[in-house]
Amino acid sequence: MPTDATLTRLLAQSLAARPELAQSVALVHAEEARVSQVAALPDPTLQLGVQNDGFTSVELGRMDTSFVSLMASQTFPWPGKRGLRQALATLGAARAKQAVARLRLATEAEVRRDYLELLLLRDRRALLDRLEALGQTARGAAQARYEAGAGAQSELLRAQLELNRLRQRRWLLVAEERGRVQALNRWRAHPLEEPIATAAGLRQLPALAAWASRFSAQRALERSPELAAARLELERTRRAVALAQTSYYPDLTVGAGLMIRGKLPPMWLLNVGGPLPLFAASKQRRAVAESRARASAAQQEVAALEQLLRLRSAQRQTAFSALLQTLALYQQGLLVQSEATTLSTFAQYQVGKASLASVLEANTGFLADQEGYLQAIAAGHRLLIAEAEVSLVATSWPASGAAASAGGTDDQPFATLDAAGEGRAPAGASPSATGGSMSGM
Repeated sequence: MPTDATLTRLLAQSLAARPELAQSVALVHAEEARVSQVAALPDPTLQLGVQNDGFTSVELGRMDTSFVSLMASQTFPWPGKRGLRQALATLGAARAKQAVARLRLATEAEVRRDYLELLLLRDRRALLDRLEALGQTARGAAQARYEAGAGAQSELLRAQLELNRLRQRRWLLVAEERGRVQALNRWRAHPLEEPIATAAGLRQLPALAAWASRFSAQRALERSPELAAARLELERTRRAVALAQTSYYPDLTVGAGLMIRGKLPPMWLLNVGGPLPLFAASKQRRAVAESRARASAAQQEVAALEQLLRLRSAQRQTAFSALLQTLALYQQGLLVQSEATTLSTFAQYQVGKASLASVLEANTGFLADQEGYLQAIAAGHRLLIAEAEVSLVATSWPASGAAASAGGTDDQPFATLDAAGEGRAPAGASPSATGGSMSGM
């Protein structure tokens, strides 16, 4: 994945400081601590007692049935039960480790997304600075024409209006940029208002074409924590079936006792006991059926996750290829043509051969094309982040039709496919599309 020095530092700090990661690691330790517990024998039982004949006197040593007793017993699970319980607990600890792996991937993806959006916002703000400079020049030309009697006052007012609109957009970008900085500082447990310097913009990132080979369904299957956890759950349910089948066999309790009768010879006792599965039809048999049903459900979950992972990786690869073609169109002439149109229209306005409305329209088109180019670069990196995260979230696709021809000036110029493959508006966009939740790189 493309990474600079600032992002590398942010990633290291976030992975070290995020409390959710420490929480998930602690839960792994808790699951590992259960393994030896479930494999241990039940605690033995020790009983002390006194038996006496009558209530008027202590008959110990005088009556045969009066004695002080000391008894101990130990329950032994049926052979195989302890091993199966230990295997279940071990698999539970392994599943907890997959939760840690998912959280690490999600943390890295969230940091990368927030950093990417920070770069995008700062590039857009720099673009507004450039457009504002053009607007100032246009306003000066409109004022000069108005003072010379060659232009209308409405043109001067319109130029001032457009400058104020640019300033309004700037403040919105500044507020959004501040929010991204706060999010990055939250990930690394730093003061929320601590500034984050960026040395480069989106245009300086490595060319996206070099990362086209990153999309691989097989690699996604190998790296997905969800799939690994589902496979562990499948194995756990199979062991649970075997454990349920052993429930027909009782745990045996062995007991021994010593009865001290004073002057009389002592007595001793040995016994072996266990529960009888008289209600196996409604208890043990149903437990086996339950475990088998859960194993079947776990097997279907594995199959569903494998299908979804292949689909998401293929969708991201298709969208990435489309974005590469879109970027090629921008680079091969669209951006140059847009800038040339803006400069030419303004030059014509200065000599009275074009209206101010034409200048403003050309400026708007220039801004739309430049922002569309930046958004396309950002969208490509979002896809790379989602692929590295092994995200199961629906893929974003380049917009088509009127929205695309308008230059993609919206913050989210992409439609999103849900799990059924049908188009829907990006979550929150207004709200921005979710990059991964599992989320969720």
